This record gives sequence, structure tokens and C-alpha cells, in this order.
Amino acid sequence: MERDQVIVRTSVIGILANLALAGFKAAVGLVSGSIAIVLDAVNNLSDALSSVITIIGTKLAGRRADKEHPFGHGRIEYISAIIISVLVLYAGITSLIESVKKILSPTIPEYTAPGLLIIAVAVVVKLLLGRYVKGIGEKVDSNALKDSGQDAMMDSIISASTLVAALIFLTTKLSVEAWLAAVISLVIIKSGYEMLQESLSVILGERADSDLTRGIKETITSFPEVYGAYDLVLHDYGPRLMIGSVHIEVDDTMTVDRLDVLERDITQKVLAAHHVILVGISVYSHNTRDDSATKMLEDIRRAAMSQDFVLQMHGFYADPVEKVISFDIIVDYAAPDAVAVRQAVFDEVQRMYPDYTAIIAIDRDVSD
Repeated sequence: MERDQVIVRTSVIGILANLALAGFKAAVGLVSGSIAIVLDAVNNLSDALSSVITIIGTKLAGRRADKEHPFGHGRIEYISAIIISVLVLYAGITSLIESVKKILSPTIPEYTAPGLLIIAVAVVVKLLLGRYVKGIGEKVDSNALKDSGQDAMMDSIISASTLVAALIFLTTKLSVEAWLAAVISLVIIKSGYEMLQESLSVILGERADSDLTRGIKETITSFPEVYGAYDLVLHDYGPRLMIGSVHIEVDDTMTVDRLDVLERDITQKVLAAHHVILVGISVYSHNTRDDSATKMLEDIRRAAMSQDFVLQMHGFYADPVEKVISFDIIVDYAAPDAVAVRQAVFDEVQRMYPDYTAIIAIDRDVSD
């Protein structure tokens, strides 16, 4: 079954389960006068709406690329996850307001055995539903499903708390319903905030997964012609489309036709192994004509790496004819002034090799 079909089917199951639970809880809450149970029912309705949004987002994200959106519409899934987060936040805030009203004007709740049984069943159902939805979300890499599943699992804990409050009232006549509802509201607000923060972080552009970037670089350097892979940049256009670019270091004697074949082979292997499309492969030259370049590389690497905030040096090439030394340094984000770091490295290189002109580019630590 295709990914979109799996997400839609899982969301439909979530909708049906949440609507059934909402109906049962609302009936019990209204009969017993329990604000916590009523609010829990409202939360189930918001969960059902979240599943509807997930379905709509999945359908829109699955549309083919067009002239206006050449990379497709996959990021709509992240937008749908944001909408779900906002709904969860709204539900939490409104329920907190109602809870405060009940604290200020308390009422005596009434519980029945059937009602308590329904709540107990709801705990089990929401726990199983949450684990199922979240598991499918992780399997198909759907943030919206993962958020819905996590929310459902949280709901099971909230329902269990409601059940505990009811048992406390029946045994001690101490009503903690309104206070419990307030706690529930705060938990919902916290969950919604965390979901929103995660979804916004993805859209802003997160650092690529370390295992993925290391794996891609290992795949690239598995080619014997490649000395190293650097400056790997990945752009996420949705769960099903990630494109990137990279620098590779090869012999300065490699011909263009051989380089063309190599780049094509790298692109195909990375796509097959990691499902990432490399749209750009740039080249660093590796010195083979000048024996003194090896010693220069060692000296300059030692000098560069001795500077604070320099994480890596790569792309070194020495031109003995033009008397030019060029290389890149990766500067830590913690550096207060990256340009000053570069200047310090430049000054040291010029001191060591005054006959050469150093050309140093600053790279950022964008991937592991």
C-alpha cells in the first residue's frame, strides 16, 4: 500500500475512534456534571479534526510538481502539522479558561458505574490508538500522524487521571475535578507548544540527521577516485523529497569525461542507498603534480586547526606556478567573529609561505 493510502487509512481509524469516544464521554460528563470529562470529550473532537486535517494535508502534498512549485508540494504536510499544533493549543487554552471558572464556581459532580466503566475503556482505547497511529507515523515519516499519535497517548493518561479523580471523590467526597481539569489543560498546552515548535523548526530548516549525512559521505568516498566529501547541504522539500549538493576531492589530472561518469555514478548510488537527489557535485582538486604540496598541506592544516573555532580544513590546493594556496575552513557557530578567525589563519599561512597568496573560504558547519 502506498504511503498516502496508509496515512489516510490510519487517519480515518483515528477519526472514527475519537468520535465514538467523544460521544460517550460527553454523555457521561453532562449527566454527572463532570467538567473534566466534558473537556476530555472536547479534546477527542479536536483529535478527530486533527485527523481530518492530516488527510487533507496528505492529499494536497501528494500533488505533482508544477511550474510554480518545481519541487512538489510535500511541505504542505509540515503546514498541516502546524495547524494541528495550533488546534491542540487552542483546545488547551479554552479548557483552561473553563477550568478556572469551575474552580471559582465549583459544582458537585455525580458519578455512575457505567460512566466510570466508559472512562476506563477510553483509557485503553486511546493508549492503543495512540501507539498505533504514532507507530504508523514513524514508519511512513509523517509528522502529522506522529503528533496525533502522541496526543492520543497523552489523552490516555489524562483520562486515567480523570478516573482517579472520580475514585477519590467517591471514597473521600473530595472534589478535585476543576483542579484536575486545569492540570489537564496545562498538559495539553505544553504538548501543543512542543508540537508547534517542532513543526516550525522543520520549515525553518533543521540540521540534517547525522546518521544520514555520514552515510551519504561514506557512500561517496567508497568510490576509489574520491579522496573526501565535504560541504554536504541537504534541503527538505517534504518527507518524500530531499535534494542536496556536495564537494568531492579528486585528482587534478582527472579528465572531464571521467569526472562526468564519476558524478553520475555517485548520484545514482546515493539516490539508491539514501533516497537523496544530489543536484550539484562540485570539485576540489587534489595535488598530484607537486610533491612539496603534501608537506605544505600538513603544515597549513596544523596551523589552521590550532586556531580557536576552526572545526575542519579541506579543499586544499597549491598552485606552484601561480603561487596560490587555496582551501576552506569550517568555522564553529560559537565563534564571535568568523571573519576574524579566517584572518588569523590567513596571517599564519602568509607568515609560513610568504611567496604564496592564500585564498581562504569560510564554510559553515552545516552537516556532520
